[in-house]
Amino acid sequence: MLKRIHIKQLRLGMYIHELCGSWMDHPFWRDTFLLDNPKDLQTILSTGIHEVWIDAAKGLDVEDGATEEMVAAEVEATLEHANTASKIVPRANLAQEAARAAKVCSQARRTITSLFQEARMGKALQAEALLPIVDEIAASVMRHSGALISLVRLKDKDHYTYMHSVAVSALMVSLARQLMLDDVQVRQAGMAGLLHDIGKMAVPLEILNKPGKLTDAEFEVMKGHPAAGRKMLLESSGIDDVVLDVCLQHHERLAGNGYPDYLRDEQISMYAKMGTVCDVYDAITSSRPYKSGWEPADAIRKMAEWSKGTFDQRIFEAFVRNVGIYPIGTLVRLQSGHLAVVTEQTEKSLLVPMVKVFFSIKSNARIAPEVLDLSKPGCKDKIVSHENPAKWDIRDIHELWSGMPAIIW
Repeated sequence: MLKRIHIKQLRLGMYIHELCGSWMDHPFWRDTFLLDNPKDLQTILSTGIHEVWIDAAKGLDVEDGATEEMVAAEVEATLEHANTASKIVPRANLAQEAARAAKVCSQARRTITSLFQEARMGKALQAEALLPIVDEIAASVMRHSGALISLVRLKDKDHYTYMHSVAVSALMVSLARQLMLDDVQVRQAGMAGLLHDIGKMAVPLEILNKPGKLTDAEFEVMKGHPAAGRKMLLESSGIDDVVLDVCLQHHERLAGNGYPDYLRDEQISMYAKMGTVCDVYDAITSSRPYKSGWEPADAIRKMAEWSKGTFDQRIFEAFVRNVGIYPIGTLVRLQSGHLAVVTEQTEKSLLVPMVKVFFSIKSNARIAPEVLDLSKPGCKDKIVSHENPAKWDIRDIHELWSGMPAIIW
């Protein structure tokens, strides 16, 4: 069982499952390890980390501590008291929209790839060519807010930059609607998502596609992509200030420790703050040559831990309301001893989504799939934790929620 504990409760012999806080808060190259070295314990105690997750099944346990279920409830309680917009209610069948969204993704990849490659060759960008793609993405999000967003998580390493732009566009559109922006603003947000990383076309390919950690010098080159992108956009047609702001500022942070201009909270545009949340979520849930993407529920939990000083709280809370504490496609363990995949959010609570039950833990075997609405008054089952599909050797999680084979974009 995983538990979140305060670092003062840490003891040698505990198995560290995860160090809470930003990746910049600790010197360890790994998050998961057996705490058997007194020096490592002292290092953790001396950092800015306040809490860690331990795995009681692999090391020493403690009597108290917050379980995954309790942490999810904490996030839900925070959102219940937040002044955010109403939940977005899906308007189309998930499986049907997933099939349509796949066509949108395919078309968007071709268009974005062509436009970005032209930008790499120094040609001026024609933003008008992207408007039909933005409109198709927005229409898909309107029909079902989670289908395209969940679909585009699977990315081929050779197309990552292009499909990341599509994913951020969809997340921006969905978040803009959650924040109740008008149609013009939604379109601007979608366009900004598509073009936020255009500056990466000025980054040498050997750095952009490097299958490993960048050196300090390489990272300095990479940090130049927001300013390079803004320069490209200023030389292009059909670009408004919203797109320019998101391109230049999506790596700025509220605490002033971002880049390129070390801007603080009030100096960063609202759209750029939206872009930051959407960019980070898609980046950490996408697999790269040098790392596996986090499961969506893990990403939401980690982002909640980073939220102070990183994300605008109102915008982040709206984002979580939109994608859910357990986003579509999340594998969850139920109190009944079954595994299920999340297929929809419900209006009652983010803790009780619609799920498709398909696996018996007791029998260690598949069972006939059954859709279960955890929000229904008569439902006695509930989520106790989210799971990693790899742990259970479940390789068709994408097909289970979408009704179609996995597509690597």
